[in-house]
Amino acid sequence: MRKITNEELHRPTVEEYARVEKMPVTVVLDNVRSLQNVGAFFRTSDAFAVERICLCGITATPPNRDIHKTALGAEMTVEWKYYPQTTDCVGELKADGYTILAVEQVEGADMLHEFGSEAGRRYALVFGNEVLGVAQEVVDMADGAIEIPQAGTKHSINVSVSGGVVLWSFYRDFLRRRQ
Repeated sequence: MRKITNEELHRPTVEEYARVEKMPVTVVLDNVRSLQNVGAFFRTSDAFAVERICLCGITATPPNRDIHKTALGAEMTVEWKYYPQTTDCVGELKADGYTILAVEQVEGADMLHEFGSEAGRRYALVFGNEVLGVAQEVVDMADGAIEIPQAGTKHSINVSVSGGVVLWSFYRDFLRRRQ
């Protein structure tokens, strides 16, 4: 077995990536405080062809050196928009026909392994603050919720790690439909 070189991976240029078919998923960051987590969301969103990221409340925005350290330039390839209030963002997405899903431990949440995204539907996935999670007022606006099953003693997973887990699940569904 031999490691594949970066050249052999045939990654698109920034210009080519702009034309790549994007997954019908928008990421909403509800008051995410860590710049490293924000950067990780950009990098993961680039990898899984997320259509855009909505940065809300205290969530930092590019250009920012600390976001860039983790994003490694993905903050320049993934479309983003800032909203002072997460509720305004979610309201706008709902009006645009998105299905709003809070990624949160709430009553009635669908377990991720039992959830399948539907063809023809656009999703907005709301990820919350590192300590407080998704604000209750945002959960109240959501059409549903997704929970990541866990077996350990801790009650949560780092928000950017949760982003990778959930976005991979949506991207897997997206790839299967394209075949």
